[in-house]
Amino acid sequence: MLGALLALASPIALPAAHGADAPPRVTVDQGTLEGKLARLDGTVLREFQGIPYAAPPLGPLRWKPPQPPASWQGVRQATRFAPRCMQLPLFGDMVFRSDGMGEDCLYLNVWTPAGDAHAALPVLVYFYGGGFAGGDGSENRYDGASLASRGIVTVTVNYRLGVFGFLALPALAEESPAHASGNYGLLDQNAALRWVRANIVRFGGDPRRITIGGESAGSISVSAHMASPLSRGLIAGAIGESGALIAPIAPQTQVEAQTQGAAFMRKAGATTLVALRAMPATALLAASAEPAPDVGPDIDGLFLTEPPAATFARGDQAGVPLLLGSNTQEGFYPNLLDKLPPTPANYRAALARLFGNQAGRALALYPGRDRAQVERSASELAGDLFIAHSTWRWMDLQRHTADAPVYFYLFARPRPAKRHPLPGEQPDPGAVHSGEIEYALGNLDSNPVYDWTPADHAVSHVMEGYVERFIKTGNPNGPGLPAWPAVSKADGPVPRQRIDVDTRTIRDTGAARQAFLQSFIATHPTIELP
Repeated sequence: MLGALLALASPIALPAAHGADAPPRVTVDQGTLEGKLARLDGTVLREFQGIPYAAPPLGPLRWKPPQPPASWQGVRQATRFAPRCMQLPLFGDMVFRSDGMGEDCLYLNVWTPAGDAHAALPVLVYFYGGGFAGGDGSENRYDGASLASRGIVTVTVNYRLGVFGFLALPALAEESPAHASGNYGLLDQNAALRWVRANIVRFGGDPRRITIGGESAGSISVSAHMASPLSRGLIAGAIGESGALIAPIAPQTQVEAQTQGAAFMRKAGATTLVALRAMPATALLAASAEPAPDVGPDIDGLFLTEPPAATFARGDQAGVPLLLGSNTQEGFYPNLLDKLPPTPANYRAALARLFGNQAGRALALYPGRDRAQVERSASELAGDLFIAHSTWRWMDLQRHTADAPVYFYLFARPRPAKRHPLPGEQPDPGAVHSGEIEYALGNLDSNPVYDWTPADHAVSHVMEGYVERFIKTGNPNGPGLPAWPAVSKADGPVPRQRIDVDTRTIRDTGAARQAFLQSFIATHPTIELP
C-alpha cells in the first residue's frame, strides 16, 4: 500500500521513445549520462540519478579526501539512485529509494527542466540531515522535481557518515599532506560542489548561481561551507533549516576528535590503521553501534582552520545572501524534564541541574509559573539547547559582519494528524524538528504518513515560493507572497517571518535568552539535556 501511495505522489516517469520523448543524455567531464524524463504539473523534467562525483572511497581510499571520479566509455545509465552511505537504522522518518547501502556511495542526483539546455538556470545543491549519522539524497522529502518545475536545477548529494565520514586519528593526520584528519563527509560535499561547478552548465544550470541548502546536519554543513576556505568562494547563496556549526554544536578540536577516534579504534579491535582499513564495512558499522562514538566535524586544518564562529565574527565567511531559521518545536518539554510531569517544581529542579547557580537567571528568561507556561518554556529551552540557539547565533553573526541580506524565519505549522495514528496518538502541538522539509521543497504528497490538508498545501506554496525566489534572486520576496523584510545590523528585536497559515512578520524578542545561553555555553560547552 505504501509503495502504491508513493508511486502516486511521485513524478511520473515517461516511457522511452524516439524524438522528443527519447531518454535525455548529457555529456559531463567523465563521459555521457542517460537519464529519464518525468512530468510534474505539466512540466517535463530531465532526471539523472546516481552520478559519480568522486571515486569510491574503498580500501586505501577509506578515510581519505575524495578523489576524482573515473571516466567511462559509452553511455552510463543514470536512471536509479545509487547506494546510500553506510549507516545504522537510526531514524524512522527516512524513506529511501537508494539501491541498497555501501561504502561506494559518493553520487549525486540532478533534476532539471527539459527546456533549453543552455538556459543558465539557478542551482540548488541540497545536503540531507540525519546528525551526520544517517540520511540519503534519494529520500522522498528531498526530491528535486517540484523546484525543478519552477525553473531551478536541483541537486542532492550523498556524503560519508558516522565513522566512515568523520573518524580522526593521529595516523590519518600523519599521512595527510595537510596533517588533517576527519571531516571526510564535509570534504565529500565540497567535492560535489566542485563537480557541480564544472558540469552543471551541461544540465542547463549557471555555475555562478549555486545556492547551497540543507536541514539539521545539512544546515550545519551549510554554515561550515560558508566558513571553510575550501568552499566559501563556490557559492552564491545559502539556506539553513535548523542548525549551525556554532556552540553548542561547535566542532571538536583535532586533539578531541583524535581521542574519540582512538577510542573507537580500540572498540573495533584494530591496532593499526592498516588493520582498521582492512576491516569489513559491516564490522565497522557494528562497532559504531551503542554506545555510539562521538564523531562529527572537527577543526582539521584543511576544511576548517578554526571554529566557524570565529570566522563569522571576523567577517571572513562567504558574504552571500542567507535565508535561515528554525521551528517552533525543535525540542519538547519531556526531553528537558526527563519525562517527569511538567510541574513548576520539576521544572525548577531541571533548571538547577542544567544551570547550577545560574538557574534563577534561566527561570527569569524561561518562566514556569504554571503547567502551561512550563510546557511552553521547557519546550523552547529544549529546542534552543538542541539546535535553535546555534541557528540564532548564525543569523546574528552573519547580519553583523556580512554585507549581504539575511532573512530569518520561524516555521510554525504543525504537521496534521497521521492517516493511521496509533491508539491515543495526537498530532504534535508545534512544528517539530525536520517538519518543514516537505513544505519547503514542495514534497508534501511524497509523505503518505500525514493527512495533508488544503491549509498545509497553502503553507507549502508560500514556503516553497520563498525558497524559489531566494534561489533565483537572493531575496525571498515575490508576487503573491507575504512581505518578508531582511534583518538589519541594528540592535533590538529583529524581524522574523513566522510561516504558518497566516504567514506574517513578527519581532523576535529572544535576544536576551540567546545572550544568556551564549554566555553560559562559553563556560559549559558540554551542556546536554537529560
